[in-house]
Amino acid sequence: MIDNARERPARVPAQVLVLGGAMSVQFGSAFANKLFPLAGPAGVVFLRLAFGAVVLLAAVRPSWRGRTRSDWRAVIGFGVMLAGMNWSFYEALDRTPLGPAVTIEFIGPLVVAVLGSRRWLDTVWVALAGGGVAILGLGGSGSGQTALHPAGVALALLAGAFWAGYIMMSKQVGTRFAGLDGLASALVVGSVLLVVPGVLGGGSALLTPHVLLGGLAVAMLSSVIPYSLELTALRRLSAAAFGLLMSLEPAVAALAGVLVLHQALRLTTAVAIAMVIVASAGSTLFARRALPAHID
Repeated sequence: MIDNARERPARVPAQVLVLGGAMSVQFGSAFANKLFPLAGPAGVVFLRLAFGAVVLLAAVRPSWRGRTRSDWRAVIGFGVMLAGMNWSFYEALDRTPLGPAVTIEFIGPLVVAVLGSRRWLDTVWVALAGGGVAILGLGGSGSGQTALHPAGVALALLAGAFWAGYIMMSKQVGTRFAGLDGLASALVVGSVLLVVPGVLGGGSALLTPHVLLGGLAVAMLSSVIPYSLELTALRRLSAAAFGLLMSLEPAVAALAGVLVLHQALRLTTAVAIAMVIVASAGSTLFARRALPAHID
């Protein structure tokens, strides 16, 4: 059953897998936001990674025999990026609306796209997306629900740096481990790293049934489903192409913020997100037809 499940995503275009992952992770983030008053950002992200690790370990049963030191370095690095990215982003989300937080975080994959691009047209799309992020930063000094908290902005930038590392490390893990073995192993690493801050942040709330169930739901929506789809897509996409496709994340995040968290959108935020959407659409429409060979 698992082998058949692993084969099915390969029949789906890599771009569709990336976009499906974006929808899952952003609506998962909106739901996680509702758990922050109960268990805190650190507690929620710990549950997210821990449950994600348990689910994937049970599903794929990764083989750890015969692994080289380079394989383990890749997995540990991937786990560090997962833990850092998710914790810093959840802390940002506790202070900043979802759409703007993801738009600022996008600076990370934007840098990956710039470094990986070899065509002048790709630079145009990257510059357009970067302009959208800049407009958001310059126009985010309002008040009320849509205001941007300075600490939230800094944490979103930190999450973006980890996101860039995640893209690069997941590419390495995808080439070294079959299926989802590397992802399951990295989630174990990330969970261990967050045990102390998670317990300190969540306290006894981590043992209550509704928080545990909520953490499981967040794990499925924000870790198991999107990371599985993204890791599969990265075997057929370059890191640069992946980073450009992920530029749709701010739009999806803004939609999730409106529908789930009832967060209003400012005009400057809408303009910034529209610029990022155009950049993403342009990069997709004018991308090369040929994609890298699928790495088994």
